[in-house]
Amino acid sequence: MPQEIFLLIIVGLFIIGFAVLFTFVPVMLWISALAAGVRVGIFTLVGMRLRRVIPARVVNPLIKAVKAGLELNINQLEGHYLAGGNVDRVVNALIAAQRANIDLSFERAAAIDLAGRDVLEAVQMSVNPKVIETPFIAGVAMDGIEVKAKARITVRANIDRLVGGAGEDTVIARVGEGIVSTIGSANSHKKVLENPDLISQTVLAKGLDAGTAFEILSIDIADIDIGKNIGAELQTDQAEADKKIAQAKAEERRAMAVATEQEMKARVEEMRAKVVESEAEVPLAMAEALRSGKLGVMDYMNIQNIMADTDMRDSISKATDDDKKK
Repeated sequence: MPQEIFLLIIVGLFIIGFAVLFTFVPVMLWISALAAGVRVGIFTLVGMRLRRVIPARVVNPLIKAVKAGLELNINQLEGHYLAGGNVDRVVNALIAAQRANIDLSFERAAAIDLAGRDVLEAVQMSVNPKVIETPFIAGVAMDGIEVKAKARITVRANIDRLVGGAGEDTVIARVGEGIVSTIGSANSHKKVLENPDLISQTVLAKGLDAGTAFEILSIDIADIDIGKNIGAELQTDQAEADKKIAQAKAEERRAMAVATEQEMKARVEEMRAKVVESEAEVPLAMAEALRSGKLGVMDYMNIQNIMADTDMRDSISKATDDDKKK
């Protein structure tokens, strides 16, 4: 009985040992690599486990690369994995580039992948160009009419400039700037409507893909439309502004005229006050003249008669004027 228990314990330990061995050491992956003609040492796979590298993420792409005829080694792929790259995507990109006769080295593909760009998509775009559509871009011709144009840009990825090159937003911005400049240099909006390809030719000739990750193959005007009469609106706004300025100046002159009128009225009242003051001094002067003997009694009586006669004549003239009005 004790011997049977001892045998069971030994069998159990062997089973546990094999389970740990097959769990820690990817034996099946090693066998798959050998079957595919890829020589990967069992201790290399164990070292990957110790370096916290998932062996399948490196060995399977290596098998794929060898079957495709690429000359890659396990250290290159493991180094790219440890750097945070996507090994499978890089290998797929290298295979696609080889099939399309595109010169792409592993170092270039790894650099593109580590830069955050999709290297496989870039290779596919080199083979099959991509079409980028811009929104409606508005420009104003010299006659003041707004013209809106939408363009389709056919681009192909430039592998050599993919690292450090500008993206799609830069291409769209440059094309938009070229469209606005071309429309603005046209003498009439009719010229733009008659020859939309003039925009494409002018913009394409400016070399807008310089410094970008793309090569512009063609720029086609997909749609063109007429917008507002910007020139007329600007003239209307200017006329309205001139009108308001003129009204403000007229109001200023009216206010100055009213102020001058009020000032003149004040001066008239001031002069009347002086006249009244002077008239008040006449009796005093006559009394002084009588006291000093410079004016006699008869002279004073003659003056009174003259004043009475003058008042009578004024009353008669006023009565005659009233009769004529009636």
